[in-house]
Order: sequence, then structure tokens, then C-alpha cells
Amino acid sequence: MFIKMTKEQQQKMIEDIQIFFSEERDEDLSEFSAERVLDFVKESLAPHFYNAAIADVKHVVEQQYASMEDEILTLERPIK
Repeated sequence: MFIKMTKEQQQKMIEDIQIFFSEERDEDLSEFSAERVLDFVKESLAPHFYNAAIADVKHVVEQQYASMEDEILTLERPIK
């Protein structure tokens, strides 16, 4: 999956990974190693989160469509 990020966003994520490993695992991670972790997350895990978000959006759109359909039907005029 191709995810576009600015250099600033990528650098911030790398720093966050380094902080996480330092605080949670008491490991100092080089920038290169942190970048490899980020690449793994982007390639292997991000698609799962992306697909879950798509399913959530689909559900919201379906609900909104049903609501709009109900409102449109209230505009119908009775035929005598």
C-alpha cells in the first residue's frame, strides 16, 4: 500500500517509534531501525486499519443515504 507522507510527518513518526522503544522496551533504536519499523507498519499493518476505516465510512454513508431517502419520501404528495 502506498502512503504519501511529508518528510516532516515521516520524521515525526520515526521519532515517535524511537521514543516508544526507549520508554517501553528500554532500547535505543537508530533512525534506520525506526524507519524499518515504520516501513513494516506501513506495508503490513496499515492496510488493515485502512480497510477498517473504509468499512466504517461505508456504514456511515449507508446510514446517511437511508436517512436522506426517508426525508425525500416525506415530500411525496398524496394522490386523490
